[in-house]
Amino acid sequence: MSIISDSLKRIKPSPTIAVTQKARELRVAGKDVIGLGAGEPDFDTPDNIKNAAIRAIKKGDTKYTAVDGTPALKKAVIGKFRRENKLKYSLDQITVGTGGKQVLYNAFMATLNKGDEVIIPAPFWVSYPDMVLLAGGKPKIVKCTEKEGFKLTPKKLKKAISKKTKWVILNSPSNPTGAGYLKKEIQDLAKVLARNKKIYILSDDIYEHVRYDNFNFFTIAQISKLKDRTLTMNGVSKSYAMTGWRIGYAAGPKDIIKAIGKIQSQSTSNPSSISQAAAVEALNGNQGFIKKRSNAFKQRRDFVVKSLNRIKGISCLKPNGAFYVFPSCKGLLNKKTKLKTDTDFVKKLLEKENVAVVQGSAFGLDGYFRISYATSMKNLKKAMSRIKSFCESLE
Repeated sequence: MSIISDSLKRIKPSPTIAVTQKARELRVAGKDVIGLGAGEPDFDTPDNIKNAAIRAIKKGDTKYTAVDGTPALKKAVIGKFRRENKLKYSLDQITVGTGGKQVLYNAFMATLNKGDEVIIPAPFWVSYPDMVLLAGGKPKIVKCTEKEGFKLTPKKLKKAISKKTKWVILNSPSNPTGAGYLKKEIQDLAKVLARNKKIYILSDDIYEHVRYDNFNFFTIAQISKLKDRTLTMNGVSKSYAMTGWRIGYAAGPKDIIKAIGKIQSQSTSNPSSISQAAAVEALNGNQGFIKKRSNAFKQRRDFVVKSLNRIKGISCLKPNGAFYVFPSCKGLLNKKTKLKTDTDFVKKLLEKENVAVVQGSAFGLDGYFRISYATSMKNLKKAMSRIKSFCESLE
């Protein structure tokens, strides 16, 4: 009899982490690999944030903190929501975790019973379904087409809802597509959800500040009457280039926040005290660099989208947020190329041209692949040239 639990057998390792690890291994082996798989800004954490961490170390702020975040960080989070989203919360409506990923995991573990359904629009961040499965729930995948801008429509949402639906996940701007929901699109979804009073909404806003072309960001709790049924998750990893610091946070109903704290008390306990001190400075300090870095990402996005759309067999929508593109490779999946799936495409691309991307099927939509352009223009130029050469070699 296997010692491994049945719940663990239901899930698979993160495909994006697997691609990043494979790229690392190939580099160690001497290969000139360009990794476009990691969802991580290539910018450094700003100095004022680093200095706040150093001050915390020197002051001796190296002990346990409250399980779900220091009062100082919770107050900074409250200030952020009030300042940027016009949302008011109290301390007991805020939770802080070891990254946004833990906050989401805790939320599902704290609320899902066996058979509870979670509506997940596809393409989706790879971890959503597996976290639901680990918590005993059932992912209900709703495929959102390229024609729909890879976004959930009210019609599809209404059709997906059942008596077992407990959560609906909204991620804007999105990983992996970069698609952002317009104000009216969110409000139209909110109208459907308003009629189903037992359903909760999980709004993943981690890419809130990475947006382009005057795209106006709105979160559903801000522009609907669903605040009392919404858990709004965010963090410092993407906007502040603090992926390794591992700080995520959320605001929501008191009973859910309390339950999340209970889960966390028996798992990691508090997030790093030093990281929390740094996150306070991130949220309260100078925000000017965010726009500058988004402008740099925009230049990269424009270059990548333009380059991809010049390649025969590839087509790519221009996203309005995050730092990903989600191009179609369907035009190259045929008998002539001997490529049957997007997995075949990304595997051969890595083997022949040493460019690491992630297959679209990992995100719930076949025939596509994800590129992270959170890397230098030098790397992107080399990568686009290699992708072009690879695609041309298939003809």
